[in-house]
Amino acid sequence: MTASLKLISHKLCPYVQRAVIALKEKGVPFERIDIDLANKPDWFLKLSPLGKVPVLVVTTDEGEVALFESNVICEYIEETQGGTRLHPADALKRAAHRAWMEFGSAILGDLWGLETTADPATFESKRQALVAKFARVEAALGTGPYFAGEAFSLVDAVFAPVFRYFDLFDELTEHGIFRDVPKVRAWRTELAKRPSVHTAVGADYPQLLRAFLVRHDAHLLKLAA
Repeated sequence: MTASLKLISHKLCPYVQRAVIALKEKGVPFERIDIDLANKPDWFLKLSPLGKVPVLVVTTDEGEVALFESNVICEYIEETQGGTRLHPADALKRAAHRAWMEFGSAILGDLWGLETTADPATFESKRQALVAKFARVEAALGTGPYFAGEAFSLVDAVFAPVFRYFDLFDELTEHGIFRDVPKVRAWRTELAKRPSVHTAVGADYPQLLRAFLVRHDAHLLKLAA
């Protein structure tokens, strides 16, 4: 049974990016539809119980199913599509990878605070939280180039969009978040080279992210002034 895949997306969403990266790593054809989350269309709200992206619409001979939550979507892609495996075969290692995927989502929570706050104290609190979290990641990394060594995995797909934020943030200020984590810095560099990572967003991503910061009157921009 062949399924057609349609990914409902937003151009800036890091959770969308992890699904795109997984699909591209698998070499799976899919249609991508970007929506405006500030003006969600009715058809989208009918598909997404949480009103969030990504949503993967899977169409088969038996009908249409809308999958929501990025990690669920990534797991479905891993379980149903051929190509390179993105999870370890060993059950314990696979569970550990899933745990680190959740840790990546926790980092995104702190990043949201860092990029949207206009308050210097909140910014510093989130900056310190990120320093601490990346120190934990540093301790978990091996010799690279990826999270689990030579094999690219779903953990890499989760962290690549995290690192992408800092391509702009590094231009704005010396935040020091990666100062003491050389393995994390090397991992970030390797992920940026990956074609699936590079093409997971459009060429307008940096401009859109900067405009997002402007709309939030972000403290980050004041540091760049």
